Amino acid sequence: MNSINEADRRILDELETTADRLQRVRESMGRVIYGQDEVIALALTAILGGGHALLVGAPGLAKTKLAINLGRVLGLEEKRVQFTPDLMPADIVGAEVLEESDQGRRHFRFIPGPVFCQLLMADEINRASPRTQSALLQAMQEHHVTVAGVRHDLPSPFHVLATQNPIEQEGTYPLPEAQLDRFLLEIDVPYPDLEAERRMLFATTGNDEPEAPPVFSTAELKRAQRLVRMIPVGESVADAILSLVRSARPGGESSEYVNNTISWGPGPRASQALMLGVRARALLDGRLSPSLEDVVSLAKPVLRHRMAVTFAARAEGTGLDDVIDRLTGSLG
Repeated sequence: MNSINEADRRILDELETTADRLQRVRESMGRVIYGQDEVIALALTAILGGGHALLVGAPGLAKTKLAINLGRVLGLEEKRVQFTPDLMPADIVGAEVLEESDQGRRHFRFIPGPVFCQLLMADEINRASPRTQSALLQAMQEHHVTVAGVRHDLPSPFHVLATQNPIEQEGTYPLPEAQLDRFLLEIDVPYPDLEAERRMLFATTGNDEPEAPPVFSTAELKRAQRLVRMIPVGESVADAILSLVRSARPGGESSEYVNNTISWGPGPRASQALMLGVRARALLDGRLSPSLEDVVSLAKPVLRHRMAVTFAARAEGTGLDDVIDRLTGSLG
């Protein structure tokens, strides 16, 4: 019994230490990304949960800068790919090339693509063709790629931060539902407020632009990700997660409002994403267990890209945020 208590005490101490260091990460990121505290928190939530995030926002809101500095702060090897319509799958995952040795022997050698990193910044992911998007899909879900029938494992951990411009949709290929479901969170990146934009104005037009210093090593981040999965979740929070996700699915026992408003709803991955998300959010805030407020705060980032409203609902001006607000309002 004493050994169990001692083990629990060690985990508790480690959780508290990790929470303190995560606070340093948030402060470090806040010195280079201005007025986006919630965006930083959500990006960290996705990484701590072991998942990927889709950043949706207008150009110039520091989405790429966020990914670069997150990689530096968390000790991750970071690479960036600008997605364009002519980008091929081999440009992402790599390709085999035929080489000839000094003795005249020919052999194939695999040249890894940029996906072989720990944090991949996929800029404007919806500008690539569906064929290229599907090549990234395997990497996101299975953490390996297959080239010429040979499996190549990706580094660990592996995360994708993808960006999407919500304004200009001409010449884009909307992400399929299967790929959207692979993102743990969809993060809306808003415009900064006046004070944050004022700080940004002076900080980014001087001679010395600040950088976020490292806080974690790769091994420490992987340990933090394992700790997230050890955080206990109360029955009331688990019930709220299941109730919210299941209530967003049309058909069966769903309400008339849901059946008339939602054309397709979230699958079981949404429940898993919420469970990991609320645990990570609790650790980020220095708490040892998640609460109902965590479920409500993460409902939109988790559900928004996993469901769609009907044509009739859109015609009446009802959006996804309106539907999610109504569903979360019934949790209390």
